[in-house]
Amino acid sequence: MGRVQDKVVFITGVARGQGRAHALRLAEEGADIIGVDLCADIATNGYALATREDLDETVRQVEKLGRRIVARQADVREPGELREAVAAGAAELGGLDAVVAQAGICPLGTQDPQAFLDAVTVDFNGVVHAVQAALPHLRDGGSIVATGSVAGLLPGGTDNPANGFGGMGYAFAKRAVASFVHDLAATMAPRSIRANAVHPTNTNTAMLNSDPMYRVFRPDLESPTREDVLLAFPALNAMPVGFVEPEDIASLVLFLVSDESRFMTGLQLRVDAGAYVKNRPQQPPAL
Repeated sequence: MGRVQDKVVFITGVARGQGRAHALRLAEEGADIIGVDLCADIATNGYALATREDLDETVRQVEKLGRRIVARQADVREPGELREAVAAGAAELGGLDAVVAQAGICPLGTQDPQAFLDAVTVDFNGVVHAVQAALPHLRDGGSIVATGSVAGLLPGGTDNPANGFGGMGYAFAKRAVASFVHDLAATMAPRSIRANAVHPTNTNTAMLNSDPMYRVFRPDLESPTREDVLLAFPALNAMPVGFVEPEDIASLVLFLVSDESRFMTGLQLRVDAGAYVKNRPQQPPAL
């Protein structure tokens, strides 16, 4: 206990899923939280996003652990909203030690060009905006963690044309997150602020458990159910599992926020049950 005692951590997408799991795991280890979430749907995204009730439940669970949380509805596509949320939280909680840029959508199965833009502006621009909002308050020696995806590291995943323009935008955004974190780490190093990316495989959240995702994994069926795709999910991974839990990702986020990782920066860290090594096998050296 106490691995991040009295640190203040800013988390986007905090209302449910991975964002809530990060908030609770960090709070269990002594952190206070600044949290934001859109708490509204995005038209091109084919599954419901978190609600205000979800955000309130995250607040309730963090406070039940005896930690403080300043939570606001805010859109990661709007830099001003994030600046206001972070400034208010840092003033109330006494500064800022870490950023977890988690908010994301995956608008699969549509040929609407807006889906490409929505995926990019939430999944990539939202990361940049979170860092931008946090930087004036972030203490030296702090930590920036950005959520990528193994899908961004594997060609032909969500960027398969069959998945529509939103899938292309999702893959682009996650590749961009990986590149951004690499160069951000060099930029932040003089202040001993580290920046790392976490790339999950299928994760047991509303994004995975959605009709658009079911159709990706079972294109042979017109209306696949969760029971249908449970047989298909493991095909992505080398380990015999279909998905990991949000808490599995949160354990890595905790490590990256804690001082245990104080000299680790610029890394692309996968929690992927072997999905990358299965689908991108090591090539033999050129002779």
